[in-house]
Amino acid sequence: MTDLTHDAMAVKIGHHTSEDAQRRLRRRYAAERRFKYYGIGAICLGLGMLAILLISIGSRAIPALTQNYLTLQIEIPPEPLVASADHNYMQFVEREILSLFPEAVGDFQAQRQIMSIMPFDAAGVISERVLEDVSVLGGERIDVTLQLTDEAQAYVNGEISRSTPEADRRLTDDQMSAIDRLRDDDVIVVQDGRPVLDIAVNLPFYEVVNQSNFQSLANDALYRLFPEVEGRARRDLRAIISPGAGFELRQMILADPGLIGSSVSLEVPLSDEFDQLAKNFVDRDLPEDQRRVNDAQIAYFDGLEEAGLVTSRFNTQFFTAADSRQPELAGIWGALVGSFYTLVVTLLLSFPIGVSAAIYLEEFAPKNRLTDLIEVNINNLAAVPSIVFGLLGLAVFIQFFGLPRSAPLVGGMVLALMTLPTIIIASRAALKAVPPSIREAALGMGASRLQTVTHHVLPLAMPGILTGTIIGMAQALGETAPLLMVGMVAFITSTPEGLTSPATVLPVQIYIWSDAPERGFVAKTSLAIMTLLVFLICMNALAVWLRKRFERRW
Repeated sequence: MTDLTHDAMAVKIGHHTSEDAQRRLRRRYAAERRFKYYGIGAICLGLGMLAILLISIGSRAIPALTQNYLTLQIEIPPEPLVASADHNYMQFVEREILSLFPEAVGDFQAQRQIMSIMPFDAAGVISERVLEDVSVLGGERIDVTLQLTDEAQAYVNGEISRSTPEADRRLTDDQMSAIDRLRDDDVIVVQDGRPVLDIAVNLPFYEVVNQSNFQSLANDALYRLFPEVEGRARRDLRAIISPGAGFELRQMILADPGLIGSSVSLEVPLSDEFDQLAKNFVDRDLPEDQRRVNDAQIAYFDGLEEAGLVTSRFNTQFFTAADSRQPELAGIWGALVGSFYTLVVTLLLSFPIGVSAAIYLEEFAPKNRLTDLIEVNINNLAAVPSIVFGLLGLAVFIQFFGLPRSAPLVGGMVLALMTLPTIIIASRAALKAVPPSIREAALGMGASRLQTVTHHVLPLAMPGILTGTIIGMAQALGETAPLLMVGMVAFITSTPEGLTSPATVLPVQIYIWSDAPERGFVAKTSLAIMTLLVFLICMNALAVWLRKRFERRW
């Protein structure tokens, strides 16, 4: 019996150690190695494609990190400042007069009747006062004496009256009533036998400066560098500097009003065409009609470079400014703030609602057809195209509830709807991963079901819940389509100040710039993409860190 068993075992062992068995083992090991190599190759291919993408975008983004500036010596006399705002001084007189007629607020016809008795030389009179002493801007109220219109003077002097047929006078009854009221308030007085308007006006420094054309001062500084250039040729010369030069000068004067009447050295950004020329992106060998800068402009620019007036430095404006039509002035700060407000609304809505729904479905809801239907629909919603949520937000939040378009509040609500399925599914998976023994031990110690969930299950599942939430937020940060439907594609040149302020987000900003024809936006689009990728990488790294930091193993 023992011999038979031994022989059988020998036969069995010989079967597995035969040459055929060895070949089968070698083929199996070779197949396993090939599968391993396929996996390594797929990973290397993916990393290679990612590297190509990053290198391609990064190489295009590098030029946007620098901006070229031209140093100009700008003279800031009060005359251009006053002259450029001369036609707007009348608004300060109108503001003071209409403040005496509060019942006319919102009534354009009544306001026009009142202001028709005012003289047209008010702007010139105030301009002369400002030229005499610029310090009156933003200072105390100044007394101004203005002439009345001929018709108003005739009524004050008694040459016409209300008894005069209306066809024989050019003043209406309402205008006469306004004149009587101004006389009673001692606004219309008689000086040297002639009725005049004696009024005190306030000249806000900020408003006057904002109405002034400082770009002309920058152009004059450039003209002085090329005194031989005159006439129409100056048009080619002033194209060198950006239209933002006047804005830079305005901001400087607003920060320091004492600069009026002095000369300052200011670095103004070059226009996009000459910024590209300074970065050697313009082929000088091309025929003149195939370039955006002509030979004369290139000669002007070369002269400025030889004089050492053109400098290049880090483009901080890209990270501190809002959007602009001019590539050299455009930045992503407004879009970043809009993205922040939008994600705050998304997080405040989606996290508590999503986690609460997951806890109910996983821990408390009975297992029946209704809950099965809810679970299936949640899984289906996770696969719905994002633009459908944008259409839902447009129909419900904007058209039905009347919420403002292009606002972070509406954008955040739409993205919250989109991220809810992701958060619910991730939260349920994290709750399921908690061992049943935790629940059984808590219930065995006398804890209620709610206490078991809130004190024991939820804290252990929180790392997974936070990971899913951050991934959902990262997905929301990169969305564009639903936000286009609620109007966040608008051109916004200011930084949003709240949840209802007009705003855009970083992905939409990238979309807008990618469609712009100016070459400067190509580099800025790439740099904005790199910025968005950095944010997404940081958010995913945070999710990994939270999982590692709070993960429990059983």
